[in-house]
Amino acid sequence: MRTLSGKTLFITGASRGIGRAIALRAAQDGANIAIAAKSDVPNPKLPGTIHSVAREVEAAGGKALPLKCDIREEDDVRAAVAATVDAFGGIDILINNASAIWLRGTLDTPMKRYDLMQDVNARGTFLCAQACLPHLLKAPDPHILSLAPPLNLEPKWWAPHTAYTLAKMGMSFVTLGLAAEFGPQGVAVNALWPRTVIATDAINMIPGVQAEQCRKPEIVADAAHTVLLRPAEGYFGHFLIDDDVLFAVGVTDFTQYAVDPRAQHLLPDLFLTESQLARKPR
Repeated sequence: MRTLSGKTLFITGASRGIGRAIALRAAQDGANIAIAAKSDVPNPKLPGTIHSVAREVEAAGGKALPLKCDIREEDDVRAAVAATVDAFGGIDILINNASAIWLRGTLDTPMKRYDLMQDVNARGTFLCAQACLPHLLKAPDPHILSLAPPLNLEPKWWAPHTAYTLAKMGMSFVTLGLAAEFGPQGVAVNALWPRTVIATDAINMIPGVQAEQCRKPEIVADAAHTVLLRPAEGYFGHFLIDDDVLFAVGVTDFTQYAVDPRAQHLLPDLFLTESQLARKPR
């Protein structure tokens, strides 16, 4: 049975939320986890730091390397990648999880916020891939997995929050390009997106959303784990939905992932088409 035992994962934004969940799932296999995030001191408003997650990773059976890293800063990223290679001998998997969100219209979007989202989402994904790829190309079964939506140019996803949609689709377009460039060289470059809103701190940015209408980060972590276990050769350019991935390997009960298993209606995530939502597994 394939596992992630001994594999080295470089995960951005891993101090909380989905990044943390992916780290802990990989740690259960005995993976090495580079926890790359800005949060190195506790914040009363945002629980979780690189150090707290490192302790959780070790407790779950993995090896942890907490790295204070702002992926907007090229020197930070290159230093974090070098430290990961020094500690673990290479990099097998890059998880582009870090993301910034601002769901406001054009006139309510400060340019500082616009620049933050572009720098973290699209540029950060490109930079982290660029820094990791020399090592991934040496790995026996390398993956790049970005938490990015399927490409969608429907105006209804652009009009309410053009800046955020541009930044998030930027991650998707970077994934598309990297897949075309490096997929034929044996790197599995793919994207993963949740069908429903996930109960992370980001839901505080979405008006009217309650945690009870969401799923837990663990569904994305389990889906990511499933993707990362696939042989890399020839597996690239896919824009995957979390429960589709799990359904394909035999998962049929998704109530285990619901914040409230009694909830009758879970909120669909952004950027999904009607046809994508229509094939919802039960």
